[in-house]
Amino acid sequence: MSDQRKRGLRGIGLLTAAATLPALTAVVFTGGGAAAHGAPMDPGSRTYLCWKYSVGETGAVEPTNPACAAALEASGANGFYNWFAVLRSDGAGRTEGFIPDGQLCSGGATVYDFSGFDIPSEEWPTTHLTSGADWEFTYNPWAHHPGTFHQYVTVDGWDPNAPLGWDDLEDEPFHSETDPPYRGGVGDAESEYYWNAQLPEGKEGRHIIYTVWERSDSEETFYGCSDVVFDGGNGEVTVPGGDTAATPEAMTEFTAPVGAREPGAHDAHAGHDAHASASRATGGSALAVLQKVLPDTAG
Repeated sequence: MSDQRKRGLRGIGLLTAAATLPALTAVVFTGGGAAAHGAPMDPGSRTYLCWKYSVGETGAVEPTNPACAAALEASGANGFYNWFAVLRSDGAGRTEGFIPDGQLCSGGATVYDFSGFDIPSEEWPTTHLTSGADWEFTYNPWAHHPGTFHQYVTVDGWDPNAPLGWDDLEDEPFHSETDPPYRGGVGDAESEYYWNAQLPEGKEGRHIIYTVWERSDSEETFYGCSDVVFDGGNGEVTVPGGDTAATPEAMTEFTAPVGAREPGAHDAHAGHDAHASASRATGGSALAVLQKVLPDTAG
């Protein structure tokens, strides 16, 4: 592999867990883990869209999409409640040679198990796009930090039924964006960073847009797979198995809040106290509900 490719490819939550009961379904948040901060929204990442189309108004994770259901079975519900936590605290912008082939969509994450989102499938929720068109990309800032978003696309002939490896991505990002503005606040599933860029030209059919968010104030690095199809679309989302989306309120209420730090892993969290306070307020509403439902376990 060329040095140019390697240069191009270089560059949690804490209160989480899920319980699904036959007669009464509820989410149980428990201590531990590391802070988590965002995921691609448009086009949506696997974790974001699986969460959006799986969580119910009670907080239960009940995917009707086959790929999301397989991810739930393989690695559990924590990856859904922490849809914004596909990260490595020690990433430092590293990609190839750091994240193993076959683990790109999970980012080789070590805090939560996202391995189910690496499962090859043509049934992931998919966003329809037009190759070469101008596009407004969005990315959730569950907790706001400065940094650069690097966006790659799969090569022509990529096989969606095979594990995703680094050789399946083009050598250079088709776009990189540093410190984009954002709308809304932190701890909100509807808030978003946003920037305009041209979609890759000459693409047809199914592809993955792979986003690496390299923070500039710490080594923390985020990874995300967005399944897309270049077919002349304008952002429509197809969800095999059912396309009933959760309300924004449910998505926010039952997302694991950011309220603590992994010891030794987040020393450079600029502004962490502010976003942690906002997220604790969000998480508090979920906990209040759960304490009424499960008073002996939701403490």
